[in-house]
Amino acid sequence: MLDKKDIDNVLEILLKLYPDAKAELNFSNPFELLIATILSAQCTDVQVNKTTAVLFNELKTPNDYVKLTVEELGEKIKKCGFYNTKSKNILGTCNILIEKYQGEVPDNIDDLMELPGVGRKTANVVVSNAFGTPAIAVDTHVFRVSNRIGLASSDNVLDTEKDLMENIDRRLWSKAHHLLIFHGRRICKARKPLCEKCPLTLYCLYFKRGGI
Repeated sequence: MLDKKDIDNVLEILLKLYPDAKAELNFSNPFELLIATILSAQCTDVQVNKTTAVLFNELKTPNDYVKLTVEELGEKIKKCGFYNTKSKNILGTCNILIEKYQGEVPDNIDDLMELPGVGRKTANVVVSNAFGTPAIAVDTHVFRVSNRIGLASSDNVLDTEKDLMENIDRRLWSKAHHLLIFHGRRICKARKPLCEKCPLTLYCLYFKRGGI
């Protein structure tokens, strides 16, 4: 793993490279972000945004969703994949929001993780982007990029999150999440990272090991 100085240098480079890094899911309130993030499991943000552009125009609140059957909602979100499971989770989540939270989305990770279809990554995305709470959501991009570079050193998501929280200033947690996602999608790709285009090779442990 890199030392603190090198980690700070890596983040400084990423900040310059992606000054506009932010959530790429479209949403206008915490509830929309929660739904969009549930839909994003094993689906691209581009496809989720196409789906929610129609969905959010029709369905505004948890009460609107629970009027639908699993099958009816499944048809509306079909192109996001795993639509039966996602439909069940969304309707289950909406029922809990109505019964327990007066239709509002809770603003803390523990309560969010009790909702169907909401794991730690989704909960972190919501508290960070909807409520402004510093958090690092570790998706596949963040996991891959942070461990390749040396910002973390772990073979599992939870320990990677812990490493990043220890190694990055809390004020930068949410921004770092977006920076790592942007870098993972644009340069540090899963199958064939574009090391020849990467400005981080001076620090990157993956590059120094010869791409292994």
